[in-house]
Amino acid sequence: MAITASQVKELRERTGAGMMECKKALVEADGDIEAAIEAMRKSGQAKAAKKAGRTAAEGVIVISFNADNTQAAMVEVNCETDFVAKDENFTSFAGAVAERALNGGADDVETLMGQSLHEGEETTVNQAREALISKLGENMNVRRFARLQADKGALVSYSHGVRIGVVVEVEGDEDDLGKDLAMHIAATNPVCLSADDMPQDMLDKEREIVTAQARESGKPDNIIEKMVDGRMRKYLAENTLLGQVFVKDADFTIEKLLKSKGAAIAQFSRFEVGEGIEKKKEDFAAEVRAQAKM
Repeated sequence: MAITASQVKELRERTGAGMMECKKALVEADGDIEAAIEAMRKSGQAKAAKKAGRTAAEGVIVISFNADNTQAAMVEVNCETDFVAKDENFTSFAGAVAERALNGGADDVETLMGQSLHEGEETTVNQAREALISKLGENMNVRRFARLQADKGALVSYSHGVRIGVVVEVEGDEDDLGKDLAMHIAATNPVCLSADDMPQDMLDKEREIVTAQARESGKPDNIIEKMVDGRMRKYLAENTLLGQVFVKDADFTIEKLLKSKGAAIAQFSRFEVGEGIEKKKEDFAAEVRAQAKM
């Protein structure tokens, strides 16, 4: 029988499993949602789904290159604790996901999760994830990935432990310039390459904040306007890669450094484990007090 999108949606909401796994379970159960749930429980997928709501903000960043270093993929794979992030089974899975992101051609995480983890095998990335959840007892997610193709320059990477990863394409790379730039990006976390690339919503929000701060000075509007313009220039210098001061030599901005080397940056990507994920804070003292009142 034909499986409808509404059936898949309902099964996903009830189990927390991936779309492809839900669709497959419904096909095998002839559209019977209860039978599909039972089958997923038996296979361990439901056990994984029970952990789906738990925050996974630890993990690793893994970078994979093709043979001639013209393509790279960088992935963030999350778990709940630093302990599991160091587990060999987890790191092996993350490495395999990076290889699949590099070679599988997926454009988004959902597509990646439905692909086979290893070439020539049937087990999908998501099935392998769920099996690992059952084995290690923590929620895990493939959060994001970036795939970079070198067009004019060379791709260079830097990893700060397993928590920060950077891939940068540098044109005219000499004397380990690419490695220095990748390390700089890891340290300073620029928002974008240049002022022209800065998202307009971020500019508008920052201008609103600095304008409100400047008005508190009580100075005339023409002076306030100059103050705001100056603070916005500083904001762009601190948050764009080309405007930043080079961490290894304060006499150079990145833009001046590149000009002195006859080089250019074509693109870059930086991932840091857990950035943007709101971690649940446990207040154990409050919990004990609450229990004491029961």
